Amino acid sequence: MSRKYFGTDGIRGRVGEPPITPEFVMRLGYAAGGVLVNRAGLRRGDHAAVLIGKDTRISGYMLEAALEAGFSAAGVDTMLTGPMPTPAIAYLTRALRLQAGVVISASHNPFEDNGIKFFSAGGDKLPDEIEQEIEDALEGQMRCRDSTRLGRAKRVEDAAGRYIEFCKSTFPNSLDLRGMSIVVDCAHGAAYHIAPHVLHELGADVSSIGAAPDGYNINAGVGATQPAALIQAVRERGAELGLALDGDGDRLIMVDGAGRTYDGDELLYVIATDRARSERPNGIAGTLMTNLALERAFEAMAIPFGRAKVGDRYVLEMLKEKGWLLGGENSGHIICLDRHTTGDGLVSALQVLAAMRRGKAALAQLCGGLRLYPQILRNVPVARGFDWSESSKLVAAKQDVERQLGKSGRVLLRASGTEPVLRIMVEGADAEQVERCVTLLTDAVATVAAAAACT
Repeated sequence: MSRKYFGTDGIRGRVGEPPITPEFVMRLGYAAGGVLVNRAGLRRGDHAAVLIGKDTRISGYMLEAALEAGFSAAGVDTMLTGPMPTPAIAYLTRALRLQAGVVISASHNPFEDNGIKFFSAGGDKLPDEIEQEIEDALEGQMRCRDSTRLGRAKRVEDAAGRYIEFCKSTFPNSLDLRGMSIVVDCAHGAAYHIAPHVLHELGADVSSIGAAPDGYNINAGVGATQPAALIQAVRERGAELGLALDGDGDRLIMVDGAGRTYDGDELLYVIATDRARSERPNGIAGTLMTNLALERAFEAMAIPFGRAKVGDRYVLEMLKEKGWLLGGENSGHIICLDRHTTGDGLVSALQVLAAMRRGKAALAQLCGGLRLYPQILRNVPVARGFDWSESSKLVAAKQDVERQLGKSGRVLLRASGTEPVLRIMVEGADAEQVERCVTLLTDAVATVAAAAACT
C-alpha cells in the first residue's frame, strides 16, 4: 500500500510547505470527516464528533483552525482541548465516546515542523487502510454541507483534569511516591501542565524544567531526545530521578541521581521483569532497533519476543495480533496495553516508579540483569525517496559489515518516516568495532547520496 501523505506517524513536515499548509489541512479535515461519517453508522440527523488536541508550537493555532473548518464543512462536530499530550487525546477520545481524535504535533521535531495524527474511537492509531481511504478522499472536491448540517465546535474545559486523574489511576493505590525527589523535563511541550501535577499528587517532591513553552522553544535543548539538561538539573538539585518526555508526551527517557540515562529498552525491561514477579508476560514486542541484549534477556526468562517494523504503531499492531500486552522502542515509546491503548511517556514512567517502589530498589539495581550491547545510530541526510538498496556499493558495504560482526551484532539501514534522512544502526559486542563499522557505512551512504543528488 503506497501512501502519498501519511508516514509512520501521521502526516508531518515543515510548516508552510506542502502538506503542512492551512489549505491542505482544511481539506484533510474535510476528507477525514467524510470517511468518519461514512464509517460511524450514525442515525440520520446525528453528527460525528472528533476531539482535536495539539502541542505547544505556534503553528498549532493556525492548523487547529484549519482542521476545525474542514470538519465543520463535512458536518462533523469538533471538541477542542488546547495543548494536551498525544496519549491524552487517545484516552479522552475513548472516554468521551467520540468517533476520532486528532493531534496536531510533530513530536520530537523542532518548532518549525508540525504534523497531524489520528486516533480511532477506541483510542488506537488509525490502521493503514483507513489512512489510505482518507488519502483517496483528498482527491475529491471539497463541497461544504448545507448550513443546517454544518459541524459545531466547543472547548473541553476539564480535559487536563480528566487526564491527570487517568494517569494517577494507572499507579497502584497501595503505593505512593512520598520521599522521592524527581525532576521532570516537559520539553516545553504538551505535558508542561500535566506531568508535574501527576507526580506531585502521588506524593513526590517535584521540580520541573522545560515547562515554560512560548510557541518556539519546544524540544529546544530539552526533552527525551536531548537529556543533557535533565542530567545537569538532577545533579544540581540532588534529585533521585529525572524523567524526560518529548514535545507531545509519548516518549520517556529516565536519569538517575548519578547522571546515568535509561532508554526505552531498559525501561521496558524494568516493567516486564516487575510484571513477571506476579505473572509472566505472555510476550514482548520490540522493533528492528531493539537492542539484541534485551531480546536475549527475555529469551533467558522464557518470555516470547518479536520484532516489529520501527514505529510505535507497528509495535501496537504486533501486540494486538499476538494478544500481548507489553512492547516498546529504545527511543522511549513504551506501550502497556494493560494500562493504556497507546504509548504514553508519563504512564510508562509511573510503571517504572511502581516497580522501584515494589522492589524497594534503585533503577540501576532493577536494570542490573541487562547489559546492553554497544549500539550507535547515525542519521545521514538524503533526498526524499532515496533507496539505499538500489546501490550495489551500499549493499556490498552492509554485507561486509555484517560479515565482520558475525552473530554478535546487527546492522540496520532504514529511511526515516518523519525526516529526509537514512538511519544507520550498528550494534555488537565490541564497542570499537561498532564505531568503525558505523563510520564505514556512514561515509559510504554520504558518498552515494551526494552522487545521486548530482545526477
